[in-house]
Amino acid sequence: MPPTTEYEQDFLAAGHRRIVGIDEAGRGCWAGPVVAAAVILAPETVAHPEQLAGVDDSKQLRSAARATGYQRVLEHAEAVGVGIVPAYMVDAFGILPATRLAMLTALLQLPCQPEALLIDAVTLPNLSLPQLALIKGDARSLTIAAASLVAKVTRDRLMEGADRAYPAYGFAAHKGYGTARHQHALQHHGPCPLHRRTFAPLLAWDM
Repeated sequence: MPPTTEYEQDFLAAGHRRIVGIDEAGRGCWAGPVVAAAVILAPETVAHPEQLAGVDDSKQLRSAARATGYQRVLEHAEAVGVGIVPAYMVDAFGILPATRLAMLTALLQLPCQPEALLIDAVTLPNLSLPQLALIKGDARSLTIAAASLVAKVTRDRLMEGADRAYPAYGFAAHKGYGTARHQHALQHHGPCPLHRRTFAPLLAWDM
């Protein structure tokens, strides 16, 4: 079943108009940034979610479908913000605080004031805005699914650029996730500046 606008409609009924969906990409990676996106869908799209047919949890879509969905989100979104927290800050703060920082940064990039938040699994306790953390929210809320696509496509493109800077690691293929190829490259070349030194198996190398 595709994501719906049920939760968005609940917030609208409570008087909140600018409802932000927030999701991240790259939280479990060994290398690269954690990227978050904040998306506000136009009210017409919330009322007619079929406008975003095909937009779903980014993990359920192939690369071509993600790219198509990403463009569709940009066409139908009222506002989009992106937050990027690099690997060294993930190491400095820890992955959950870094994820929250990326989400807050994405909110700050929005050109308008949000009124309510729908977030995939995470809460932002320092914000007094009404918010709802949904487990598997990218599969349940269309606005969160839209944010998941923006975060995933943005991060994938960053890692494709990283592949050109550090071609030995295969970042364009695995995007920094823990694959056998990535493990093999680490064993032969050691970590590069994009690796998260506090993540296994990076702990084997000296900081």
